[in-house]
Amino acid sequence: MDALTALLVQVPLLQWLGVALVAFAAAVLGGLAGYGTGLILPIALAPVIGVANVIPVMAVAMMINNASRVVAFRREIQWPHVRRMLWLGLPTCLLGAWGYTRLDARWVALLLGLFLLASIPLRRAFKRAQLQLGAHGEVAAGGAFGFIEGGMTGTGVILISLLMAAGVQGAALIATDALVSAIMSGAKSLLFGSAARLDAGLALAGVLVGLCTAPGAFVARAILTRMPQRIHHRIMEAVVVCGGLGFLWRAW
Repeated sequence: MDALTALLVQVPLLQWLGVALVAFAAAVLGGLAGYGTGLILPIALAPVIGVANVIPVMAVAMMINNASRVVAFRREIQWPHVRRMLWLGLPTCLLGAWGYTRLDARWVALLLGLFLLASIPLRRAFKRAQLQLGAHGEVAAGGAFGFIEGGMTGTGVILISLLMAAGVQGAALIATDALVSAIMSGAKSLLFGSAARLDAGLALAGVLVGLCTAPGAFVARAILTRMPQRIHHRIMEAVVVCGGLGFLWRAW
C-alpha cells in the first residue's frame, strides 16, 4: 500500500476536503497581513492527523507555501538580512525541532495552545514597541527566533516584526520573510524525517496542504484593497483564540 492510499484509508476524503478548504482560507487571511496561515492551519489539521504530527506536517506545508512566495518575489529578496537571520537562526531552529521530537502529544497540545493564545498580545506588543535592530542585533534575534520556529508553527508574526525592526519594508519584507521561513521549514522537515517523526504519508499530507495554500496568495492580493485590516485582524484573532483553547482542552 503506497503512501497516498494509506493516507486516504486512514482519513476520510471528506475530512481532507475540509482541510483543503481551511488551508486555502488560511492562506487568504495570512496573505492579507503577511502572517497567520501557520496559526490557523494547525487548528484544522490536529483532529485529522493527530496533535503530535501537526508540527512536522506544517513544516512541509509551510515550506511549499513560502517557496511559492519566494518565486513570486524573488527579485525583492534582501540577501544580507537573510544571511543575518540564518547565521544563528538555522542551527537553533534545528535544536528547537530536535527538542520537539522529545515531546509527547499532551505537551505538544499544551505548547500549541499557549502559543496560539500568546500570539495575539505578542503581535500587539511588537506593533507598539517599534524596535530597531542593527546588524549584530539582527543576528542575535535570528538565533532566538530560530529556536522558537524549530518547535512551533505560526511564528511568522515574530519574523515579520524582526525584519521590520531591521528596516525591511514592502515587497522586500514579504520576499525576505518567505525565503528565511522556507529554508527553516525545509531544515525542520529533514530533521523530522531523520528522527522518524515525518513518514511518507505525513510528508504527502504536508505537500497536499501546502499546494492548497498556493492559490490563496493570489486571492489575497485581489481582495487586499477591499477588506479593512482591522476586520481581518479581528477575524483571525477570534479563530486563533478558539483554536488555542481547543488545544488546551486536548492537553487537559
